[in-house]
Amino acid sequence: MRFPVPLAAAALAAFTAACATLMTATGPTKDRYEFMEDVEGKQALDWVRAQNARSLGHLEADPRFAPLRAEALAIVNNKDRLALGSVRDGWVYNFWQDATNVRGLWRRARLETYAAGKPAWETLLDVDALSAAENANWVFKGADCAPGGGARCLLTLSNGGKDASVRREFDIATKAFVPGGFALPEAKASTAWKDGDTLYVATDWGAGSLTQSGYPFIVKELKRGQPLESAREIMRGAAGDVGVFLGDFESEDGTHVVVATQGVTFFTSASYRLTDAGAAKVTLPSRATLQGLHKGELIFTIEEVWTPPGSATAYPQGALLSSTLAGATTASPSVRLLYGPGPRESIEGVTVTREAVLVAGTQNVRGRILRYTWDGRSWLESQVAMPPNGAIDFAGASSSESTAFAVFRDFLRPDTLYTIDARTGSATAVQSVPAQFNAAGMVSEQFEATSKDGTKVPYFVVRKRDTTLDGSAPTLLYGYGGFQVSMPPAYSPITGKLWLERGGVYVLANIRGGGEFGPAWHQAGLKLKRQAVYDDFIAVAEDLIARKITSPRRLGIMGGSNGGLLMGVMLTQRPELFRAAVVQVPLLDMLGYADANMLAGASWVDEYGDPRLDAQGKPTHPEERAWLAKLSPYQNMAPAAVAPVVPFFVTSTKDDRVHPAHARKMAARLEAAGTPFYYYENIDGGHSAAANLQEVARRRALEFVYLNQRLVD
Repeated sequence: MRFPVPLAAAALAAFTAACATLMTATGPTKDRYEFMEDVEGKQALDWVRAQNARSLGHLEADPRFAPLRAEALAIVNNKDRLALGSVRDGWVYNFWQDATNVRGLWRRARLETYAAGKPAWETLLDVDALSAAENANWVFKGADCAPGGGARCLLTLSNGGKDASVRREFDIATKAFVPGGFALPEAKASTAWKDGDTLYVATDWGAGSLTQSGYPFIVKELKRGQPLESAREIMRGAAGDVGVFLGDFESEDGTHVVVATQGVTFFTSASYRLTDAGAAKVTLPSRATLQGLHKGELIFTIEEVWTPPGSATAYPQGALLSSTLAGATTASPSVRLLYGPGPRESIEGVTVTREAVLVAGTQNVRGRILRYTWDGRSWLESQVAMPPNGAIDFAGASSSESTAFAVFRDFLRPDTLYTIDARTGSATAVQSVPAQFNAAGMVSEQFEATSKDGTKVPYFVVRKRDTTLDGSAPTLLYGYGGFQVSMPPAYSPITGKLWLERGGVYVLANIRGGGEFGPAWHQAGLKLKRQAVYDDFIAVAEDLIARKITSPRRLGIMGGSNGGLLMGVMLTQRPELFRAAVVQVPLLDMLGYADANMLAGASWVDEYGDPRLDAQGKPTHPEERAWLAKLSPYQNMAPAAVAPVVPFFVTSTKDDRVHPAHARKMAARLEAAGTPFYYYENIDGGHSAAANLQEVARRRALEFVYLNQRLVD
């Protein structure tokens, strides 16, 4: 049964008063569940294993679990999936996993065969075989190859899916690791090739070389055959930064540029071009992102209104701009506008080809591609013809090639791969995967809810056309709302097969905090303004109920990471609206999330606010800590009010981005109160809570069994 609203409010008030013994806005008291922060501590893992056994014993015993898992497994192992990758020097590189290759194959195919829809794949590395040979739990995290068409690449391999990874030099020609080649120990590192025999490296150099967020802030130059400790320092940020991160760009004429980005906060940065002469600062606003290099022009987006030094022109927030590479590090760069988005538009991706710069963007969360060519004086715009009413993602391009690839996605049509000819701006469908669920008779609709402050918030509803709109439809509402991450339409075979086919309704909310309408939509929900994000999600839920698409008895919610925080806030602010909540790899302890032992948490204070205390135990940012004290689900949860929801927490021991203690501690508090919940912590898996495809299928089946029990039964 569900608590009446007054009773829920009374329980919340009582608990809010009681939680002063747990944590206060001005300083901490003893947290009885602090032991959960020892990631692999015996006491914590004993608790995890007991909760896993209890929850899995119930969910996997449901007669629906086995068929749901089998269906999910068939989907994730389906070899008809689009094989997407990166383009480099006439090849398309792809990482592939299936039932046979559980950990995956790194492989490549000639660009012309891929563009024709008939790739002939050549395997470069079998990660399953490597793991077996080395008795390791390797998860492939990517490859970074030397510039100028070199055959040497740095492969990134993670133990169990962690962000911290090792890097080892691999020779494509011999399909083997290079004996005595570059080998970097496990760290949250970044690298860039200076040339075929030299790397720029930002890594853990020892005591005092990492920021509180756990990322490096010192860049050194490492030559082939040189021990790591002998590397020469090139530049350094500060210990108070988020970190320093390396990247590089190549242009159509072979120019190679290496850039170090000093992340001062999560959203503000300074970029430096690295050369033999040292590090030269690129003239950019503090909120800007470098995107590429084309025809001698450095391409970048800005997330704030910017008037360049020496200019009278103010460029709009969210614009795509360029400046000459030669003048980019001068005091007064020559800046030009490619694209200035309108109020309901956004840029979702930028890629550079030999002939043009391509921009994937949206109008009211509907995708399109714009094409920009440089005539030596200005940028010329045209549009690439693509299907309407979906989302478009780039799927491979190179500054040395005229061919680029993009994927068109929507809720009910399988993903379709398009080849784009950058010379003409034409697009041709190359491959569309077979339908993986029966979408016949289903519809996708877009509505708007009105948030508390009057803002119109769009959302999508996917359902069977003949769904009876009397409030009885089991409905899953998904949200994220942070870090300028957009939630566009996407084809989800697992959701379609395990939920929509069985009569469920799926809803995707485009709430503030995301990037659906550019930086302004994101910044409307930062720090002390964050309640707008939660008001938006509540407004969507209430609109669904008002339209009689569903009702509180049949409404469930789901979100992961920052979306897991969203779920936690819903459990504390409006639990009476929902009967189920899947809380995936969440942030929940918002007073402790930025502490030194909480992994990457300190890097997100620019998003949420800073709750940290100084050496005297006083808040460094009192207003922000006070706000987070009111917001934090862990401190403000009223178990009696949450009880009717019976939430399901999903996390991973190997997640070294969002600490598993967030989910552990919240669930432990419910356990202590005798409040029912489910809990599953994958011992491997990283931040996605899934180390391989079998685990993905299992986790999704568990989630949909839970949703059926709560919303259908």
